[in-house]
Amino acid sequence: MTAHILYVDDEPHNLSAFTATYRRLYKIFTAESAEEGRKILETEEIHIIITDQRMPKTTGVEFLASIIEKHPEPIRMILTGYTDIDAVIDAINKGEVYRYIQKPWMEEDLRINIEKAYEIYTLRKENKELTEKLLIANEQLEFLLRQNLLS
Repeated sequence: MTAHILYVDDEPHNLSAFTATYRRLYKIFTAESAEEGRKILETEEIHIIITDQRMPKTTGVEFLASIIEKHPEPIRMILTGYTDIDAVIDAINKGEVYRYIQKPWMEEDLRINIEKAYEIYTLRKENKELTEKLLIANEQLEFLLRQNLLS
């Protein structure tokens, strides 16, 4: 399976450049605002969310923090041309951000970070599925033990 990436940025040329660079490697969804990003999250299975930090109505951290409850699974990354330590701290604490990457991004570095993020997404999903199977198996075992004790 290929990674499904949502990239949110208010600058259309950044969205175009990202799509042109990575469209052969991943399934790319783009949005020019947090609101557009939320709509895509409602209709598509997204594995990785990459967002610009500085956007007109909502910062990247605010967007990521606002979707955590409804969409906790995607791995989150922030791209920004600014170095603001408070934004970095907020990103980690409020937005549960995996990576904070400087613009302009280096194509290979960003690709490696996307690959690592997708690996984490996949491992978390597998872990969740195995945990659910283990719980079911445990319940079945407890049932069988009770049956043996009663007979």
